[in-house]
Amino acid sequence: MTIRLGVPSKGRLMEKTCDWFAGRGVTLSRSGSDREYAGAVEGIGGVSLVLLSAGEIPRELATGRIHFGVTGTDLVHEKLPRWEQQVEPVAELGFGFADLVLAVPRAWIDVETVDDLDAVAAAFRQTHGMRLRIATKYHRLVREYLRQSGVADYALVDSQGATEGTVANETAEAIADITSSGETLRANHLKVLSDGPVLRSQATLWRSRIAETDDDDRAVVAGFLDRLAV
Repeated sequence: MTIRLGVPSKGRLMEKTCDWFAGRGVTLSRSGSDREYAGAVEGIGGVSLVLLSAGEIPRELATGRIHFGVTGTDLVHEKLPRWEQQVEPVAELGFGFADLVLAVPRAWIDVETVDDLDAVAAAFRQTHGMRLRIATKYHRLVREYLRQSGVADYALVDSQGATEGTVANETAEAIADITSSGETLRANHLKVLSDGPVLRSQATLWRSRIAETDDDDRAVVAGFLDRLAV
């Protein structure tokens, strides 16, 4: 058995991941065409490359089908309920920075904090007979954050498209979404609550706590981590 490394299969996240490994003497390359999801690892023996979507990598780590994987902090925390028992962070890679934030219409001039949102949500339910809707892809993280903040009168609305547009489309009153610059939020007349982000995320190299290894594998893992200087 070889040690399996999962990395994002396309886009800037894949490019920057390859650059990060190359800077440590490990070359990652795709086998064959862009439609193939296997690759090669040069510079260290006993490691094979698996190309996956960033969203698939937490699941593959948690089931032990890959030993290491590169994906965002946000995806691990959202997709794995008890992530500390299933994976461990090895190294933050210094790219893919993004914050999961709560944002409300800019016209809500009296809403700047989560406490303000709590008051508006209670008033909204009393006035409209329904809970204030927050559109998001990150149900687990947002629900836990709002629970800890004491916000109760809300309903999470699943968003798999352009979350920032849900307020303008009147399918939600507020949103929780990932942002790096905030430009898209501003373009959609939204403002971020001032309490700080729900979660700060960046691309991270994770190690599975579940994946099986024998003595030979453990020697490969030790050499791999030594080569990466992590």
